[in-house]
Amino acid sequence: MYRPKVVIALGGNALGNTPEEQLCLVRNTAASIVDLFEEGYRVVIGHGNGPQAGMIQNAMNFSNQHGGETPEMPLAECGAMSQGYIGYHLQQAVQNELQKRSLSASCVSLVTQVVVDENDPGFTHPTKPVGSFYTKEQAAERAAREGSTYIEDAGRGWRRVVPSPMPQRIVEIDTIRELSENGNIVIAAGGGGIPVIEKEDGLHGAAAVIDKDNSCARMAIELNADFLVILTGVEKVCINYNKPNMKGLDTMTTAEAQQYIGENQFAPGSMLPKVEACIRYVQATGHKAMITALDRVKDGLAGRTGTIITQ
Repeated sequence: MYRPKVVIALGGNALGNTPEEQLCLVRNTAASIVDLFEEGYRVVIGHGNGPQAGMIQNAMNFSNQHGGETPEMPLAECGAMSQGYIGYHLQQAVQNELQKRSLSASCVSLVTQVVVDENDPGFTHPTKPVGSFYTKEQAAERAAREGSTYIEDAGRGWRRVVPSPMPQRIVEIDTIRELSENGNIVIAAGGGGIPVIEKEDGLHGAAAVIDKDNSCARMAIELNADFLVILTGVEKVCINYNKPNMKGLDTMTTAEAQQYIGENQFAPGSMLPKVEACIRYVQATGHKAMITALDRVKDGLAGRTGTIITQ
C-alpha cells in the first residue's frame, strides 16, 4: 500500500524559548504529527531554530564577555547544537505519542548539513531574525555594542538579523529518504540545516542561518514528496491582513501567489518566505503545498481548511 510522503515545516517560534516551555509545547506538536502517521502518511519534519540558535549564541557570548572560559561559538555550530536540542525533544515527544497509541514505529532526528553558495547575496544583506525579541531602545543599544543589525520583526519586537543564503542541496538526502521509506518518522534539516560551503577540500561551515521554509521546500523537492506543509500561527493565508477587508484564502495558484507578492500582501520575515517556498516546491514538482496552523494540519490535508497552493 502506497503511503504518501509529506514534508512538514515547523516554526522555531512554536517551540518555546526555554527547555521547559519547549518540552510542554512539543507534546501538542507530536500529537499532530502522529495523527498524520496514523492516517497513512510518511512524515518528514523540518523545524526552525531562530530563537534557539540565537539563545545558544547569546549565552556563549555573554559568558565570554564576562570573563568566562567559554569560547565564542560560530553560527554553524550553534545551529548544530540547536538541531540536537530541538530534535531530542521532538523525537522523544513523538516516540511517547506512538507508544501511547500502541503504534509500531520509530522517530529519529538527523543532524543535517545544507549546501549554500558562498557568493549568495544573503551573506552581504542579513535578513534572518534570530534570538530574542527586544524593544527598539534595547535593540539600538545591543546593535551599538555588538556591531550587529537589528530589525523590527512583524510587529512582535526587534530582533538581530543574520545572513540567510538559499539552500542548494541537502547533503544527507539519501539517508533521509532511506529512513523514511523504511517506515520511520524523520526529523531533518533542523533550523534550516547547518549551512556549509563546498570547497575543493570538502565541506566547511558558514556563518549563517538558513530559512527553514526554504530548506523544507528544497528537501521536499529532492525527496519528491507528495505534499509540502508549512505550519504557522494562522489557519489560512490572508490578504489585506489585519484590515477590515481581510480575507482568508482557501486556494491560490502560483501565479496568484506571485501577484499577491507584487502587491506586498505578505509580510517579509513572516508569511512572505512561506509563500515563496511553496511556490518553488509546487513549480518544481507539480504537487500541492499547504499553509495552515499546527492544530489544523490533519483537517487541512483532508481538504477541510488551510490554504492550498497549486500550479
